[in-house]
Amino acid sequence: MTGDFFAPQGKIKIIKGRCISLIGDDIDTDRIIPARFLKCVTFDSLGSAVFEDDRKDLKGKHPFDLTINKNSSILIVNSNFGCGSSREHAPQALLRWGIRAIIGESFAEIFYSNCVAIGIPCFTMDKISINTIQEKSEKGLIFDIDISKAEARTSESKFKLEIKSSSRNMFLSGEWDATSTLLNNSSLIEEKIKQLPYVQLNEDFSK
Repeated sequence: MTGDFFAPQGKIKIIKGRCISLIGDDIDTDRIIPARFLKCVTFDSLGSAVFEDDRKDLKGKHPFDLTINKNSSILIVNSNFGCGSSREHAPQALLRWGIRAIIGESFAEIFYSNCVAIGIPCFTMDKISINTIQEKSEKGLIFDIDISKAEARTSESKFKLEIKSSSRNMFLSGEWDATSTLLNNSSLIEEKIKQLPYVQLNEDFSK
């Protein structure tokens, strides 16, 4: 876990952070957060349990345990990341560990959607570029990700990213954040309530 947890809110345009590389295809949600942790009432404690079984097997040598990756926030993965069951606990655990963006070759569709819903942009790149970034991340690589331009920048180079236009627009406008969108449009909600005949009917019966 990388310190205090702050949930993303509103518009997300730039993400800056250190990269952490996780090598391997078809890393499923059960590996990201084992099934025994799904009994939790809230997601708050999931950050420390992310990749719990893999980390135990590697005895401190898992990327999420290495000192160089402390406070990393941009996860670099390979193909079909987040496959398996549709558990929303997987992106929630990554978010609470400190991950703010994921770059990979490809993602399982439901995992991708669950990430968008909590403010984690997922970008894709070709295999060669991913391998290059994964090699560089082992020495400490910091990215500035510009969502509007769909590119990741270092002090020396730029990498072109791919992101669904619908997802990019949601992050730039803040529409991914359903709670904030509702709060910012409370007056429209109140107006709509006044137009609903069954609400008026209930009010009449309460008198």
